[in-house]
Amino acid sequence: MSAVAPESVILVRALRFRPNPATAADNAFQAEPDAGETAAAVAAGALAEMDAVADALRAAGVTVHVFEDEDHTRPDSVFPNNWLSTHAGGMVAVYPMYASNRRHERRADVLEMLKSTYRVQVVVDYSGLEPDGIFLEGTGAMVLDHVSRVAYMARSHRADTHVLERFCTDFGYEPMVFDAVDSDGVPVYHTNVIACVGTDVALFALGMIPDARRREEVRERLAVHGRRVVELTEAQVREFAGNAVELVGRWPDGRRRTIMAMSGRARRSLTPEQVAIIEESCEIVAIDIPTIELAGGSVRCMIAGIHLDARPARTPELTDAVEAIAEEPETMDGAEAAAEPVPGVTVAG
Repeated sequence: MSAVAPESVILVRALRFRPNPATAADNAFQAEPDAGETAAAVAAGALAEMDAVADALRAAGVTVHVFEDEDHTRPDSVFPNNWLSTHAGGMVAVYPMYASNRRHERRADVLEMLKSTYRVQVVVDYSGLEPDGIFLEGTGAMVLDHVSRVAYMARSHRADTHVLERFCTDFGYEPMVFDAVDSDGVPVYHTNVIACVGTDVALFALGMIPDARRREEVRERLAVHGRRVVELTEAQVREFAGNAVELVGRWPDGRRRTIMAMSGRARRSLTPEQVAIIEESCEIVAIDIPTIELAGGSVRCMIAGIHLDARPARTPELTDAVEAIAEEPETMDGAEAAAEPVPGVTVAG
């Protein structure tokens, strides 16, 4: 398993997708559907795009777990990476969400699938911080460098530095916090729209970090292990070029296949030189998702990567000792044992 790129992912097939009015205030990437386009048409278009993403990833040899969501009160449920992340060593994190109508996107069935299919040792749940107005929207708010163990984070309403410190302590990362703004001075709402950190290449809009000294510190940290840094422009960020994710697939013969998944819009915004650098280590897999991008997120936001070891496909064989313990008659539980008379002992009436 790659330390950075997961081989399995979770997607949510949101049947009632629409741009979320509760998140529009601080999401400068969000847009409204064309005038006259019905809610049903928007939802149908988004559904076709979700299926196209799943198909493209499966075609690249990535394992895809799809969960359907029919709840009309969860318009952003297509973006599960904001409430969930998984980590090597069997750790899972659950996050506090900024918009109140996003908080019930968290799903017990997703966590149960992870526990039954993969080796989960501990689930760390930060969602109890929501009543205190403290939020950290997962790998939207943070971009994690699993090689150097750095958590990059742009400050915003959805990215609290105190929770970041707790996460880094719990999961073994070094926090690297900075301000990131667009040309109008509007803070970037999620770090993962300006940055993608892969194994050998990173896409990063360093120019959107106004503090020159901090910008250079981030640049140096990204490149410390020889990683190539592709610098994105703000115009490319607005085409979602930063909202990409590195994954591991398989060729039909089983050989490893490293891909960089992004939207078709993002791919078209890249220069030939940038594409050449990316493709030195990754194959770009691009899928057009214009309807989903109306919600202010793109392909990376749709993907919750699974960095966990899979459980064995078959039931392990029992040793003779274990089989002997499991033989009939079954051991009585405590209540049965208490009711069983003890030889030679008379109970007073």
